Amino acid sequence: MTAFKGVWTQEFWRCVAAEFTATLIFVLLSLGSTINWAAEDAERPAAPNLVLISLCFGLSIATMVQCFGHVSGAHLNPAVTVAMVVTRNLSLAKAVFYLLAQCLGSVVGAAVLYGVTPESARGGMGVTMVNTSISAGHALVVELFITFQLVFTVFASCDPKRSDLSGSPALAIGLSVCIGHLFAIPYTGASMNPARSFGPAMVTWSWENHWVYWVAPVLGGILAASFYTFLFCPNPELKKHYSQARCKVPFSSTKFREVQTRLSVDMLGKQPLFTVDMEPAERKEWEQEKEIEISGEILSSV
Repeated sequence: MTAFKGVWTQEFWRCVAAEFTATLIFVLLSLGSTINWAAEDAERPAAPNLVLISLCFGLSIATMVQCFGHVSGAHLNPAVTVAMVVTRNLSLAKAVFYLLAQCLGSVVGAAVLYGVTPESARGGMGVTMVNTSISAGHALVVELFITFQLVFTVFASCDPKRSDLSGSPALAIGLSVCIGHLFAIPYTGASMNPARSFGPAMVTWSWENHWVYWVAPVLGGILAASFYTFLFCPNPELKKHYSQARCKVPFSSTKFREVQTRLSVDMLGKQPLFTVDMEPAERKEWEQEKEIEISGEILSSV
């Protein structure tokens, strides 16, 4: 229970409420773009407009990030929340409530859309489904990669260590969502977000291959966060700390002499392990060479 000690604060619940509200609005507006109103008037309704759907999802995310980013971080996505936990940017207690708020907001948003849309135009209500021409394994790969690029964009565009950022992080994240949809809608419906898939699936009770839309985004988010944080852009302060710790006592002749002197002092009065007999001339020559070697060593260390 210690992990949940700090949840009973006004600021904490403001963040949770922001995640709920932002996800609700995002799902409501985005899924609305998938409604095919031409289905009422045509025997063969036109295919969904992929550009329209992609832009609506991308711009909705960008708008919500801009509106709620300073309140809760505007994750709106369990994959982003899990990635933040893995990289220690978010506590586990806060992440649990974020996940609950995102899923509940998605369900409410999908339910509102379901209620205000005529039955003849509802269609699939934007439920993400795997294309019948590909397997669930292929869908897993597609969702993993599009979520990878989304979460990588989130970390790269919101990195406080970068000094070269001059544009809008919200717009960059929105464009990343848009790109993912333009590519993956024909394959999987382009979820990239378990909460986005959970809401309409719950309202319409459609769970076919639903596990793909949880496993793939979470794995993609963890991989993207790990790659960015630990491989491509590690924390320079942490790297500096490790470098200093590794090179705290650099090897030098001075340090070597100090250690050698301590060993000599410690061994005073003790019987040597072995001795070498030398002629007087040889001993004198050896001592002269040793003096030259030591003097040169001292000069090199000044």
